[in-house]
Amino acid sequence: MKVSIPTPLRSYTTAAQVEAQGGSVRELLEDLERCYPGIRFRMIDEQDAIREHIRIFVNRERVAGIDTPLARDDEVQILQALSGGR
Repeated sequence: MKVSIPTPLRSYTTAAQVEAQGGSVRELLEDLERCYPGIRFRMIDEQDAIREHIRIFVNRERVAGIDTPLARDDEVQILQALSGGR
């Protein structure tokens, strides 16, 4: 399935969009990690929760957790909030 990668994570993929597989968001992130080592840790914390500055959307609907099921034709978009500054 197509996965849109936010600019801050493109240093791992070198592309704005990549292909990945999985029956759930968890499996998709594991597939991304196999192809792009280190990317999963930037999105998922030590408790297997989506980091607070990351948003994952499946077919334009925000997912609440990484066990959300996926279908082959789903489109996944990963967004990263910008923070800092005053």
